[in-house]
Amino acid sequence: MGWFWADGPQTKVPSQSLSHHTLALSQDETQSPPPGCPMHKHQQSADAMTLSSRCPVKHDTATSGRPSGCPVPHDSREYKEHRKEWKKDCKREWKKDHESQSTLSKLNPLNYMFRDLSQAPAPDQTHVLPTSREPSTIPRGDGDGNWEYPSPQQMYNALLRKGYTDTDVTAVESMVSVHNFLNEGAWAEIMDWEKRFAGGLKRGWQLCSHGEQNFDNMVKKYGYEKEVQSLSPSLVRFQGRPNDMTPKAAMFQVMGWLYPGAFGTEPPFDRHDWYVSRDMNGQRKEVRYVIDYYSGPPEPTGEPVFFLDVRPAMTPTGAAERALRWGCDVWWRAIGGDTRERERQEKQEQRNKPK
Repeated sequence: MGWFWADGPQTKVPSQSLSHHTLALSQDETQSPPPGCPMHKHQQSADAMTLSSRCPVKHDTATSGRPSGCPVPHDSREYKEHRKEWKKDCKREWKKDHESQSTLSKLNPLNYMFRDLSQAPAPDQTHVLPTSREPSTIPRGDGDGNWEYPSPQQMYNALLRKGYTDTDVTAVESMVSVHNFLNEGAWAEIMDWEKRFAGGLKRGWQLCSHGEQNFDNMVKKYGYEKEVQSLSPSLVRFQGRPNDMTPKAAMFQVMGWLYPGAFGTEPPFDRHDWYVSRDMNGQRKEVRYVIDYYSGPPEPTGEPVFFLDVRPAMTPTGAAERALRWGCDVWWRAIGGDTRERERQEKQEQRNKPK
């Protein structure tokens, strides 16, 4: 889940220079070069040279008893083995360079997906998929508009390149719709966190002090309407980590094993880390959010049900934000905060009634 595309310029990784072996020429420096050598040009070309009045190459073949020809013994066994070994070295270097480019260097660092996915149908594809892409409501961290979701054709090609060759091509469009829906829900949850803590922990405590249901009332009470409305976080990059279970998800699995009636649940089917740019007092700060994706029992109509657990990563600041938001909500409900507040308002109204 969570595949956006960043259509930026691709950077090519320079390939390493192949290791070539130099072939040694004949030790006899006075032997005549082969007839096809350009140094055997006629006298008119030699006269045209201005750097020297005579040819620097010794054309006297009397000092060499060997016939004119290439000084490298191409038919010798030693030469053939040497060239064979050189070809092996070239192949090894090419393979090493090719493999290095086929892994991380081919992935987009913003989303850890392939930089370019063709909109062309895959080989042996039996169903035509749309190639149109839907824009999201999630701003990009580089300020270049919003992120775009992949088209169904790009999604199918990406699944094939990741090894999911058994994907039902007729279900890809539904997969894209669910994928986009979940990402929009994840961003809405992140916005709820940003509205509370983009202004710091003190403001977050004020806005969370009366529980989740009274957030809007606290915004009006402390006069933070303008700050909340002008909030503009953006998604810098993200990474899917389906094989890395979060500590919280692992704890739920242990609790479900101990108390299946109360905590029994399936492990999350996916995990994402989203890196969000937060504006704090005019300065940009990168905040990491962790998202666990759970599937629930389907609706009576057969529609699938999903649950998202979105929270800041367990950094010192993130841990404080989580403790404030959840702790204040639990405390407010435990002490009957709404009931007490209602009784206090009723007493205040009775005092203000004219006698």
